[in-house]
Amino acid sequence: MGISKYKPTSPGRRSMTTNDKQAVTAEGPHGPLVSKVHRARGRNNHGRITSRFRGGGHKRLYRSVDFKRDKLGIPGNVVTIEYDPNRTCFIALVNYLDGEKRYILAPEGLSVGHTIVSAGEADIKPGNCMPLRAIPVGTIIHNIELKIGRGAQLVRTAGSGARLMAREGNWTQIRLPSGEVRRIHVNCRATIGTLGNADHFNVSIGKAGRTRWLGRRPHNRGVTMNPVDHPMGGGEGRTSGGRHPVSPWGLPTKGYRTRKNKRTQVFILSRRTK
Repeated sequence: MGISKYKPTSPGRRSMTTNDKQAVTAEGPHGPLVSKVHRARGRNNHGRITSRFRGGGHKRLYRSVDFKRDKLGIPGNVVTIEYDPNRTCFIALVNYLDGEKRYILAPEGLSVGHTIVSAGEADIKPGNCMPLRAIPVGTIIHNIELKIGRGAQLVRTAGSGARLMAREGNWTQIRLPSGEVRRIHVNCRATIGTLGNADHFNVSIGKAGRTRWLGRRPHNRGVTMNPVDHPMGGGEGRTSGGRHPVSPWGLPTKGYRTRKNKRTQVFILSRRTK
């Protein structure tokens, strides 16, 4: 995998780069695992904008990815490595021994022809999935469950990997890519290895239109608005109004803690920020 540059045929092309997708082996997705998805464009169920500056973007079909990895004890063969427009990492189409096909997130080092398995115990190879109690301490993992049987919720981004730090009784300590150390039950499942396509974050967008293709609309800063629209708007020239940065509704936006889930506070052993 690497980064490809374009010939500078225009100002937009001059600084634009793209992923060369050398690892991708298929042009299109596997039809039965593809579905249409409703695009919210930043609106809630009442049609009101709850996330600003979202909308437009290229049409996408959703690829149904197996985050639970509950195909226990049945080995599968990797058929293709595919691009997924809905996520940063690549996905792998796995053909299981019983004939069923599923998509999984493709870790670094997994290629066509490799065999993977999800079981109570398995070899420590990229793509194999097992409970945390069966994974040696110090192993790099991804696709981690927070609740037993719910499916993976942590470490699903391209190039990311967490480290299993320790195991004490029914709990493990896992250092996440952010630096946070978190307690997770030993019966939660995780997949071995680091996720592939690490060069995704080195791609240069190059022009504003390419950001629009991703469904991101222009973002207005508060100081460029009028006083009726933002607490920092208005004034002769740019001024922040003699106050710390705030949102359009007056909430602080830098260093202000917004976490309210006290129920899961006990599972966080070390914060990502000291």
